[in-house]
Amino acid sequence: MLDSTGLKKQRVAILGSTGSIGVSTLEVLSLHPDRFEVFALTAATQVDKLLRQCVQFRPTFAVMASSVHGQELAHQCQALGLSTQVLWGPDAITEVARHEQVDVVMAAIVGAAGLASCLGAARAGKRLLLANKEALVVGGDYFLQAVAAGGAKLLPIDSEHSAVFQSLPEDATSWATQIDKIILTASGGPFRQRDPASFGDITPDQACAHPNWVMGRKISVDSATMMNKTLEVIEARYLFGVAPGQIEVVIHPQSVIHSMVQYRDHSVMAQLGTPDMKVPIAYGLSWPKRMTSGASALDFRAMTDLTFESLDAHGHGQRFPGLALAWVVLAAPAGTTAVLNAANEIAVAAFLAGQIRFDQMHVVNLETLSKVQPAPPGSLEDLLALDAQSRDAAARVVTRLAV
Repeated sequence: MLDSTGLKKQRVAILGSTGSIGVSTLEVLSLHPDRFEVFALTAATQVDKLLRQCVQFRPTFAVMASSVHGQELAHQCQALGLSTQVLWGPDAITEVARHEQVDVVMAAIVGAAGLASCLGAARAGKRLLLANKEALVVGGDYFLQAVAAGGAKLLPIDSEHSAVFQSLPEDATSWATQIDKIILTASGGPFRQRDPASFGDITPDQACAHPNWVMGRKISVDSATMMNKTLEVIEARYLFGVAPGQIEVVIHPQSVIHSMVQYRDHSVMAQLGTPDMKVPIAYGLSWPKRMTSGASALDFRAMTDLTFESLDAHGHGQRFPGLALAWVVLAAPAGTTAVLNAANEIAVAAFLAGQIRFDQMHVVNLETLSKVQPAPPGSLEDLLALDAQSRDAAARVVTRLAV
């Protein structure tokens, strides 16, 4: 099918379509029906939400993570007379990610669960819009090798990494000689000014109430602990090929400047915008050009101050101890970043389930790192085994700490 310019419509697979990134992606795509076609949608458990998306967008495929949810969705699609073919299971998610008819893959499955499908899309040479931090945090160089081998185009969707990408020259071969440092901004989350002595009293609902962004519960907790920034430092090291010492983090409470690049001449390029994920999503879909996103524009007349805080001031080092782990694991043996990611996923799930306190998540991460000594992973199976070993170690720490 051709669009209004005579070009073939881009077929898009959205992995994790019922999450916040997936929903925002569909909102952007709905603004450009002449340019894009929704080919496949996947979800973990939200059958009713995925069904509504199937009714609206009529994808060729819809995939659920489990057979129970997949069979339920298949029954409901059949009852409505939808032609969408329903599949289920991790292998099916990977199959649609690398399907020969797919042009663009939005990788928005949260956590290490999205690694296999990201690798499938990379090896198949897709335009891969990476909203899943863990593909790089867990996969590291192994994932980048798959991108290179498949000839995929990797485009970051995290607001911070998209901002860096937009602030860099299009010719990636020039980055190493031009970049002095990358400066990732962080809002500081809901507890930027809270006394760390009271962190043990924080509830899951409080941790998920971000002052600027609307996100899922896992990433909201990561933002509250600033473990999201820990993962983003690791991701930036792989995305942009810089040394860990060339990456800095600064707190910027207003979330207007999404990140910056300082060049060798000490000039600084920054990307600004409203805190709306539709902007980086639209840029990833339309790169190297731009298109409307549906996000509100910045109103500079209504702005007051843009402020910044050092992580070395205001007690932030005590408030956000997990951030320093980014540089620790990047200096450690290959695979250590995957250990930290697995530990953090277990810790966040335990906190949200009421098993441990907010301030104990960092304890889970530290103890897991001390207990798991990884060997360099050389395959997906190695990465998944390391992930499972790390989760088991973290779960044992949670059991000991459980309130």
